[in-house]
Amino acid sequence: MSYTEVPGAQVPIRMWTDPATVEGVAMQQLRNVATLPWIKGLAVMPDVHFGKGATVGSVIAMRGAVCPAAVGVDIGCGMSAVKTSLTANDLPGDLSRLRSQIEQAIPVGRGMHEDPVDPRRMHGFRATGWDDFWARFDGVAEAVRFRHERAAKQMGSLGSGNHFIEFCLDETGAVWLMLHSGSRNIGKELADYHIGQAQKLSHNQGLVDRDLAVFIADTPQMAAYRNDLFWAQEYARHNRDVMMALFQDVVRKEFRKARPVFEPVISCHHNYVAEETYEGMDLLVTRKGAIRAGSGEYGIIPGSMGTGSYIVRGLGNPASFNSASHGAGRKMSRNAAKKRFSTRDLEEQTRGVECRKDSGVVDEIPGAYKPIEKVMEQQRDLVEVVAKLKQVVCVKG
Repeated sequence: MSYTEVPGAQVPIRMWTDPATVEGVAMQQLRNVATLPWIKGLAVMPDVHFGKGATVGSVIAMRGAVCPAAVGVDIGCGMSAVKTSLTANDLPGDLSRLRSQIEQAIPVGRGMHEDPVDPRRMHGFRATGWDDFWARFDGVAEAVRFRHERAAKQMGSLGSGNHFIEFCLDETGAVWLMLHSGSRNIGKELADYHIGQAQKLSHNQGLVDRDLAVFIADTPQMAAYRNDLFWAQEYARHNRDVMMALFQDVVRKEFRKARPVFEPVISCHHNYVAEETYEGMDLLVTRKGAIRAGSGEYGIIPGSMGTGSYIVRGLGNPASFNSASHGAGRKMSRNAAKKRFSTRDLEEQTRGVECRKDSGVVDEIPGAYKPIEKVMEQQRDLVEVVAKLKQVVCVKG
């Protein structure tokens, strides 16, 4: 489908979904964002749903300003995927050992490594700039610098919530490795700190929602936020890279006889800020629950833990600021999912997938998410499908 345009105070709201299907509180958030005086465009993805300040699934283009809450608290959260030389024929009948080995190699939930991972000792990992990256931690907000040790130990760990690691098959039977994670606790602490700082600034006092507080260009506060934002985005990418290297090492050991080979990794953020130019204007484009889908650029759009995911190639649609959805998107809150579904429902909806099926992950049940096929249909003018993946192993945080 092409987008539907809904009037907004400063800019029209371009929606790649039926506005009538968007929950009222999310629609109000979109209208609130469209009132910001710095805004130059607002694109809404088909997986849109309620978030803090700004909806998840929105792309906000501003000139000379950026809204920290419109990035999300998991700065740099995103996806990585890699195609392997393995096929379905290489897989054992019981995949529980593979899941166990993944969980032993990569800490999940609030877990972390006992000692920081040294990527220079990891097979095939390019550690160029690693020491410089960590040296720049001394320049982030003083309020979080004491978290250095924890941030170092959490590097290469999954986290909780909707983060996952999956062993997948595409429609040809080829094996793919895929994972979803972000900047762990250090990114959240930086986000919370800067949202608080923005809310104190005088130019934000008259906003319709205090969570939409912005930093303005050429101010010390903006400079400090940009420094920490881009560092956290880099942390998130390193985190996924380290996990993918650990994941590949597990697969090498478990499939030693098959001698697996790995293609180049596809990686994309879906909670981040980028400096981009549209119609001759230099803009700060915030994608919160959206990926960049420039012409020919690869991206990853996951479904839920029992459905499937898509490797895509961007079509470069400027109306969406070269963006597409970041996933299926939730259709109900975590609490609502826990009330509605049982572990028996989870078992049924994840049949054929080696994964947790206990009460601790009921809130991630496929029924709590929008149908990924419909989401993909609604953005045919944003991306083209390269491969459809179906997980056979899913590790949840």
